Amino acid sequence: MRKRKPKLRVIQPDPRYGDPLVTQFVNMLMLEGKKGVAFRIFYDAMDKIKERTQQDEHAIWKKALNNAMPQVEVRSRRIGGATFQIPTEIRAKRKVSIGMKWLIKFSRQRSGKGMAEKLAAELTAASKGEGGAVKRKEDTHRMAESNRAFAHFRV
Repeated sequence: MRKRKPKLRVIQPDPRYGDPLVTQFVNMLMLEGKKGVAFRIFYDAMDKIKERTQQDEHAIWKKALNNAMPQVEVRSRRIGGATFQIPTEIRAKRKVSIGMKWLIKFSRQRSGKGMAEKLAAELTAASKGEGGAVKRKEDTHRMAESNRAFAHFRV
């Protein structure tokens, strides 16, 4: 029997948009405990998005996150000496955190000057259904689709 579940920490909403999801995103963006720097990078990226698109930057960020969130993933499972990739549904919280991690990862890999610039570019691309994070989501979905025959082995 497993131990009891840990208490969920309540994340404080961010100062500009009053959205706890933004704080979670900034926490993932943060390196070496420098939260102020992470917030500055995020808000600079948001300002750049607003400048370029002339639309609500928070809505664009939300759309980008929705486009990057996977619905299913494949899990490896050994059955009778063979390893199968079994497609499984993802919990809501995990979907969000995977989507955020992918957006940050692919914005870091982008070419450009400064993290705010790269993040702005990746978020804009993701909101249009393009970019590395959305491509990763589509690849994951494709893999789950091609392994649908093994879905009855559910973990």
